[in-house]
Amino acid sequence: MRWENLTLESGGGRTDAALFGADAVTTRTFDTPEFRGITFHEIRARSIINRVPGASRMPFEWTVNPYRGCTHACVYCFARKTHSYLDLDTGLGFDSQIVVKVNAPDLLRRQLGSRRWQGEHIAMGTNVDCYQRAEGRYRLMPGILSALRDHANPFSILTKGTLILRDLDLLAEAARVTDVGISVSVGFTDTELWRTVEPGTPAPERRLDVVRTLGEHGIGCGVLMAPVIPFLSDQPAQLRATVREIAAAGATSVTPLVLHLRPGAREWFMAWLERHHPHLVRRYERLYADGAYAPKWYQRRITRQVHDLAREYGIGPARAGMPRRIREPEPVPAPAEPSEPTQLSLI
Repeated sequence: MRWENLTLESGGGRTDAALFGADAVTTRTFDTPEFRGITFHEIRARSIINRVPGASRMPFEWTVNPYRGCTHACVYCFARKTHSYLDLDTGLGFDSQIVVKVNAPDLLRRQLGSRRWQGEHIAMGTNVDCYQRAEGRYRLMPGILSALRDHANPFSILTKGTLILRDLDLLAEAARVTDVGISVSVGFTDTELWRTVEPGTPAPERRLDVVRTLGEHGIGCGVLMAPVIPFLSDQPAQLRATVREIAAAGATSVTPLVLHLRPGAREWFMAWLERHHPHLVRRYERLYADGAYAPKWYQRRITRQVHDLAREYGIGPARAGMPRRIREPEPVPAPAEPSEPTQLSLI
């Protein structure tokens, strides 16, 4: 396994020292049902705030990723390619070999306090889920959220994990001092499809319960309807059922995203497709013949359908950078004490 080739790039593009060295890695396994078959590589990272490559389509510039690899085991996960940088398998290895940056909270607090840091928005959950099962054991997010709150640094979280509700109080505290965006990923509500394509995630209805609970506590939550999977979750009736459930959960927005298949994810997904839906293999090869993304006409069609349904059910698409702030309750003024008896008037 290669650790030393993971390097930190400075703002000028210069490559500095490795993010962590092989002598800083501790490998553990836990013989408990929820972690059986999973190996954790605990490392002490040298940097935790990562710059997004300039060519990325992402609408943010900085991320924090306390984990590499993900036990959600989503067959389409675009982050699978990152495991190849460690000479780890992008298939089962990505699902079961989890890198844990155990010093992430302390390191983040130090970097947020640096004079070089300008307080830009930080996105989390954009590579792998920061509320995957490992977070239940390592509890990195409370320290991360506390650091962001204490520095009033704006941030957003995208998750499929119900564990985010554990940190409800911290999210509320942070939202009182800075812009906080929360989104839950629910691409479809078909439970049979979920069991095979997202086997390590909470069920879609449980994720929608997260949306509902956050809303009940005054924290607006959007839904990233991702991925919409061609020929498996893209029929009009399926889209309608999903948007209807999203609206019923009280989501503040719904934003569709069609499945994309980058190298690493593409091979794993196509192998899954061959096992479960072999009749669709040729259709996928044609649809994705030009690269990782479905054709523009297909993406536009799905986006239009979902946005029309969202308007019908009273929700709309998210705007880039739109915060999900807790609204402070309006103070109720106490009735003034009259200094002397008041004469009522008819006029």
